[in-house]
Amino acid sequence: MKYKLFSRFLPVLILVLLGACRQDFLIENNPNAIVTADYYKTENDVLLALNGVYQALRDNNGIAENSGLFSEERSDNTGRNDNQSNAGEPFQFNAFALLPSNSYLQTHWNSLYQTITRANYVLAGSEMVTFAKPETKTQYQAEAKFIRALIYFTLVRKWGDVPLVTKPLTTTEEVTANTFREKKETVYKQIVADLTDVINSPLPDVQAAANKGRVSKVAGNALLGQVYLTMATTLDQANRNANLTQAKTFLTNAYSKRTFGLLKEIPYADVFDVSKKTTNPETIFQIVYKQGDINYSSSIAANNQAQGETINSLRTTTGVGGNVTPDLVKEYEDGDVRKDYSIKYANAAVVKDYFVTKFRDASSTAGTSGYGGNDWILMRYADVILMLAEVNLYLGDEATAIGFLDQVRERAKLPVYSIAKTNPDYSAKFPTLKLAILHERRVELAFENQRWFDLLRFFTPTELVAYIRSKSQADFGAAQLTNFGTKDYYYPIPFNEVKLNPTGMYQNPGY
Repeated sequence: MKYKLFSRFLPVLILVLLGACRQDFLIENNPNAIVTADYYKTENDVLLALNGVYQALRDNNGIAENSGLFSEERSDNTGRNDNQSNAGEPFQFNAFALLPSNSYLQTHWNSLYQTITRANYVLAGSEMVTFAKPETKTQYQAEAKFIRALIYFTLVRKWGDVPLVTKPLTTTEEVTANTFREKKETVYKQIVADLTDVINSPLPDVQAAANKGRVSKVAGNALLGQVYLTMATTLDQANRNANLTQAKTFLTNAYSKRTFGLLKEIPYADVFDVSKKTTNPETIFQIVYKQGDINYSSSIAANNQAQGETINSLRTTTGVGGNVTPDLVKEYEDGDVRKDYSIKYANAAVVKDYFVTKFRDASSTAGTSGYGGNDWILMRYADVILMLAEVNLYLGDEATAIGFLDQVRERAKLPVYSIAKTNPDYSAKFPTLKLAILHERRVELAFENQRWFDLLRFFTPTELVAYIRSKSQADFGAAQLTNFGTKDYYYPIPFNEVKLNPTGMYQNPGY
């Protein structure tokens, strides 16, 4: 089993080196199995390796467009009633019956650490090279650090304490020495350190259209703000106010660098319009896909389409599409433009259910093979605005919080909060401003893999159990809500990882 961890942290550096900075971003350039020590000779070698880190983000076993199994299906937004396919392992995620031996869980863990490994190699390799301009080296390192921080942020929220590796591991002894779970507080310190370097780097505030998909200072500020907000709500409460203040600072920095006025200036549909993906000012950080390309195209539109439908893609599909829970369908308010854009009811006999329509590419270029051009948005301004609403609420400034909340509601063609809360149905469902913000985040960011993390941030483990179990079982099909308990706040550590070091890789409680 030690070989498995060693192979994850010490690959012979076979990078799928993709240009990640222009329209030729997705053209492969592979130096074919070059040993790390011999590879880094020029600053262009560092750039190509860095592009390999961006390429790792495209892995659907990690955080790419088709990774909803590990987030949305864990939440109350999506799921599946099929408990037989693939030995029933995918069903375990939305049924709150996840086992440490689940092979999808192991693959997810591996993918995340493989991305970190690539980032670590770039950071180490960049120190072997002489750069014509020192700021180029700093910029490349900032991009690698952002991606490493993003992945560690995913890991620490899903598993709590996790192994923290910040350099290439070049011997079996080094791998063994690093096979233990570091306390989550220490992991967060590393995330903050990496993102602090990003915002202090020579990266541009906003990337030009030709460089969409690369890290910017706005992305660094937005992610750092989210990290501090998460620390404030999930870690030691003694530091809550200090972390909230930091969260407000960095989220405000990101917001102040926007290139538009109010959110309502950007139609909701434009955010996901394939033809506007490089010019849409709301997007902060995205994974870029190439329309019509067999290797580098997006498949999310076709994958979510239900049988008998054509709204997402020209590709004919036979499945049920991206399942939407009735619980989410019922949460949309009357008149919310996001509902009609995001979901649709499919009448096919094998479906008779809502499916996801938020991601569409029915263009002739995508064609009947469904080779879409959708970019996968990891960060956008509506998210930042709603986090500013949240953080101002926690700091006691409800008026400012409501102002940010209203920006999102106005774009959705909904009444502002002061009017909405006079509606008995709305006030019954969302009796507090906190729940109103959580509601807005749910319908605004549905299917963007934010919901599970929102639930972790808004509720303690005990509160989350009560929240989930208070829902109607009829809205969740075969997934039994009574299965949900405090252990489900974190994922189990994969069985193979625990076996490597039963003491250092201790299992999370309840598994």
